[in-house]
Amino acid sequence: MTARLSGHTSTASTLGEVERLAAHYGVPIEDALLIAINLYGVDSDRPRHRARVQVRLASAPEVSWQLIVPLNVTGSPLRLKGEQLTLGGTLVGEVARIDADEAVGGYFRDTGRAVTLNPNARSRCVGCAFCPNTLEAAADPRLSEERDLGELFAALREQHPRHDLTELREVTVSTGCFERESAAVRHLQALRTVLTEHAVEARIGFLTSVLGSRSAFERLAADVTPFVLRLTAECFTRRDLLLKASKAALAVSDMPGVLRRASDAGHGTSFTYIVGLDGIDALIAGVGALAPYVTEFPNFQVYQAHNSIMAGLRNPGAQDLEYYLRARVVIEEIIGPSGLRPVAWECYRPLWYFTFADEPLVGS
Repeated sequence: MTARLSGHTSTASTLGEVERLAAHYGVPIEDALLIAINLYGVDSDRPRHRARVQVRLASAPEVSWQLIVPLNVTGSPLRLKGEQLTLGGTLVGEVARIDADEAVGGYFRDTGRAVTLNPNARSRCVGCAFCPNTLEAAADPRLSEERDLGELFAALREQHPRHDLTELREVTVSTGCFERESAAVRHLQALRTVLTEHAVEARIGFLTSVLGSRSAFERLAADVTPFVLRLTAECFTRRDLLLKASKAALAVSDMPGVLRRASDAGHGTSFTYIVGLDGIDALIAGVGALAPYVTEFPNFQVYQAHNSIMAGLRNPGAQDLEYYLRARVVIEEIIGPSGLRPVAWECYRPLWYFTFADEPLVGS
C-alpha cells in the first residue's frame, strides 16, 4: 500500500475562498477549481498516489475532464467519497472513473486522433527531482528498434477506439530518455518509417532537450516531417538541482536559439514548463524570452507534489492556489498577443479549461 501524504495546508480550503480568488483574478470558478484539484490532490480511501480520473464539475456537468492526481493526500481540502468530490464539505463535482496511471508503451488522446508514446521505458528513467514517473512500479517496454515500434503500433491498432490508426494527427514521443542527439534522431527516423508502413501521416511531436543542432533539424526535415519540437524547458532557476543532467545541460540562454533553429528548418516549435518551481518574476522573464520562437501554445503544467520531498521543491508561495491564478494571468499577457491558445487534450494539468483570458475555449 502506498503511503499517504500529510501536512497539507491551503489558503483556499472552501468553495467561498476559491470563488473570491477566482473573482479577483478574473478566472472562472470552474477553472480555479480544476487547478485546485491538480494542486492540492484529493483525500480519499483509495490508496493510489497517482491516478487518472474523469471529473465533472457540479457547475458545468456537461463537460468531463481527465486529470492525473494523487488520491492519498491526507489533509487536502478536496475529499472523494464514492463518486462525490467535495471541497471543504461542499459538493463541487463527481468522479466518473478512476484508472491507475501505469507506465505503458502508448495511450490515445483527443478521442483517438492523437497518441502518446513512451519509447524508452519511463519507469527506468532516473528522472528529474519533481517528476512522479520514477514512483511508478510498472514494467514498461524499451522500444529501440523498428521491429519494436512496429509491434507497438500493431497492438495500438487493436486498442484504438475505431481500430484505425490512419486518423492519427499527432504522435507524441514522451519520456524519450535519449542522452545523445544522434540517438534521438535515429529513433525519430525509425518512427517515421513505421508510421509510413501503417499509412499514418501524422505529425510527430518530440519532448526533449537533447535536440539542438542545425544539422539535426535538417536531418529531421529530410526524413521525419511534419515534426514539432516540444523543448523540455521545465524551469528557469535551480536547474542543476531540479533537472537530470541531460536537461540541466541546456542553458536557459541557449533555449531561444534551439527553438529558432528548429523553426528555420521548417518545424513546429513549443516548450514544456512546470508552473510552481520558479518565482513569478523568473517565470515572466523566461517565458517572455521563449515566446517569440514558438508556433504552438506551450505546455504549462501545474506542479504536483507526490511526497514531502517533492513539496519542498516548490518555489515559496507555490503551495497556494493564488500563485497559479497569478501565473495564469501573466502568461496570458505574454502569450496572448501571438494568437496561440491552449488545446485541452494536450495537457492533463493545465492552467486553462473553459477560458483563456476572456475567450471561451472549446473541447474537453
